Amino acid sequence: MEIIGEKKMTILPAIGVIGSGRTISPEQSALAHEIGAHIAQRKMLLVCGGLGGIMEAAAKGAHENGGLVVGILPTAVKEDANRYIDIVIPSGLGESRNALIVHASDVLIAFPGAFGTLSEMAMAFDLGKSVICLPGVWELKKAGRMDGARLIEAYDARQAVGMALGELAKKGP
Repeated sequence: MEIIGEKKMTILPAIGVIGSGRTISPEQSALAHEIGAHIAQRKMLLVCGGLGGIMEAAAKGAHENGGLVVGILPTAVKEDANRYIDIVIPSGLGESRNALIVHASDVLIAFPGAFGTLSEMAMAFDLGKSVICLPGVWELKKAGRMDGARLIEAYDARQAVGMALGELAKKGP
């Protein structure tokens, strides 16, 4: 807790959940839902793009477990957010809003996705942020040097959130 003037301010650790905003498999939906639930149960903020697919499933998991979810939309229309978003930020920036998601997150959990997901991962690496990768995510180790990049592989929801917590602990309070 930080005290600013007379006001006490709590800053929640933020975990970004990134991945496909389109149709996803029932298995991916269940995994994203479970990750959202684990994030909420640990009293952390979930940050996502606010739309469908992985974002909606994770947001629903957090919402159903009393969590707080921020959705940073690519559009300027608040009503485009999925119904599980607590704080809607309509950016009007299109895919450029990916930079906001990465900057707002302390660590990211990546699901399979297209070039938007890849761009978020690259920005996170450039900023020195860790990315926990679930099966099916871009195979970046084959791309060449990964100096300074924190790409960590996880295989289930509990492991992914546990690894995210471990990365947050390395940063300190």
